[in-house]
Amino acid sequence: MDIDSKLDKFDVKSGDEGSSSMQVDSKGTAEEKDELTDSMNKLNVEASSSGQAGHSFRRKPVIIIVVGMAGSGKTTFLHRLVCHTQASRIRGYVLNLDPAVMTLPYGANIDIRDTVKYKEVMKQFNLGPNGGILTSLNLFATKFDEVIQVIENRADQLDYVLVDTPGQIEIFTWSASGAIITEAFASTFPTVVAYVVDTPRSSSPVTFMSNMLYACSILYKTRLPLVLAFNKTDVAQHQFALEWMEDFEAFQAAMRSDDSYMSTFSQSLSLVLDEFYKNLRSVGVSAVSGAGMDAFFKAIEASAEEYMETYKSDLDKRRAEKQQMEEEQRKHNMEKLRRDMEQSGGQSVVLSTDLKDKGQNDNMVEEDEDIEDDDFETFTDKEDVIDEDEDEEVGSFSF
Repeated sequence: MDIDSKLDKFDVKSGDEGSSSMQVDSKGTAEEKDELTDSMNKLNVEASSSGQAGHSFRRKPVIIIVVGMAGSGKTTFLHRLVCHTQASRIRGYVLNLDPAVMTLPYGANIDIRDTVKYKEVMKQFNLGPNGGILTSLNLFATKFDEVIQVIENRADQLDYVLVDTPGQIEIFTWSASGAIITEAFASTFPTVVAYVVDTPRSSSPVTFMSNMLYACSILYKTRLPLVLAFNKTDVAQHQFALEWMEDFEAFQAAMRSDDSYMSTFSQSLSLVLDEFYKNLRSVGVSAVSGAGMDAFFKAIEASAEEYMETYKSDLDKRRAEKQQMEEEQRKHNMEKLRRDMEQSGGQSVVLSTDLKDKGQNDNMVEEDEDIEDDDFETFTDKEDVIDEDEDEEVGSFSF
């Protein structure tokens, strides 16, 4: 009976198709071959589930992660998005990740405040406001797989998932918990980052450049599509910002009135970010009046298509490479097990132990027996020294 025919069930392939095929020596008896085959069949080795099942991915809903500087109007902007989805009969789902907010102008389907108590975290760990927000977000991220599961169960009933982040942008964008949450979303659903810009404050060229630098850093850190939302257009129009992004000379002209170091530095950075502006989607919106909401959602849809073309393809490539490595490792382990079983002739095999070879083990056993004999002899010698006049009861003990 040939072992190769039995091992075909495990998808084990030999290195060369002819000369290197592993077979039991023809001198072996039929009983040994049968025992070896039965031993292999009892193993019930199956392919790893990760290599076959794959990872579930849904094209809908689209995740919109709203980030921005403190005071840029993220929460108010998210409230406007919720109102727009309800008025347009768009199926939306709201997730709040800000544990320090006192009141929300909208109803959140999933609220971090229901899970983590911000003030209790500050008292228990002796933290300040920012440390309490960061620790609360870290604690919530440890159970974020349950949040993903909840959204997956409702995926067929949703079009968008709106995510509000803490007011301190660096707590979410540069923390480990923020990266975990972002990557968990991006690996399961199409994900877009919406960067909210305070338009009136960005009228200064230096402040505008600071916002653009932060947006660029978020883009390269998350590698996700980014949409610039110039908020508060009801106070100041965002046309000047679009002009500075499209025309390098216009931005240089606005910087000439300032001779400070920051002005010179911003002029140099504008040259670097010129390529960044070309592939960036930007819209002007108003969280108060609701202007620009339709244009914003069109930019989100275009960014979702970009996600499928860039991030999703790269994600699938990395998953395929990981599955291939796992499959190669599994085949290598099976081949090693096969060789060990053939060499042992169906007998018991000790796998991956730190024991020495059999000869050394036998020597160790013999040494232990010699030690026990020596102990016995030492004891009997001492026993001979016992005075004969002692109790007969003591002398009756025979060792």
